[in-house]
Amino acid sequence: MSASPLNCCINPSILSADFVNLEAELARISNADAVHVDVMDNHFVPNLTIGLPVVERLQKVSPVPLDAHLMIANVDRWAPLYADAGLSSVTFHVEASDAPIKLARELRARGAKAGMALRPATPVEPYLDMLPELDMLLIMTVEPGFGGQAFLDVMLPKIRRARAAVEGSGVNVAIQVDGGITEETITRAAEAGANVFVAGSAVYGKPSPADAIESLRTNGQLAFGRPLHRNNTAHQPV
Repeated sequence: MSASPLNCCINPSILSADFVNLEAELARISNADAVHVDVMDNHFVPNLTIGLPVVERLQKVSPVPLDAHLMIANVDRWAPLYADAGLSSVTFHVEASDAPIKLARELRARGAKAGMALRPATPVEPYLDMLPELDMLLIMTVEPGFGGQAFLDVMLPKIRRARAAVEGSGVNVAIQVDGGITEETITRAAEAGANVFVAGSAVYGKPSPADAIESLRTNGQLAFGRPLHRNNTAHQPV
């Protein structure tokens, strides 16, 4: 079975939002495909953001699905609890998991789509056999931990190899990139084969986040080289 055409999705990161007014900030991106929620614990990465109680509240008020990116230690223990909170997608770092296949299956069993993230220095090849267990593969295009970093072009070949593996296997796995996404870099990432894009300041740093989302989505879809199918959600990560 071959994979069907994928849509390009824009998942704004609330790491760039006003944390005092998160409910209002979510309303400003109601045309997004999902909300990217960065969960950091100051152990796996040198930064501390929000945890499960806040994410549970966001889940209750968000107008669009939540896509959690867990940059935390002990992820095998904590990730299933985010799935239990009703999130559409939960992404864990393979470097933090002792049993990534088991974890991916547990996330799916609890009703969430399973995503797996790779730090820039982590090769993709050892994990290609896991593709059938995943709904999304996140290739970090910066070092995880902080927003506002510059896009690492050295990750483009890695994205291409991941896309080739997905296309060759026929599985419906989205390829997400996170870090340094702008109207310029989204084109390069999409040409390489990514179809889900996390954008922080490129959305929340604009006068109209909703307009920024539409612009990024159009640029990404054109570069990805496939027509936009707005009603086809079969292969979306959330």
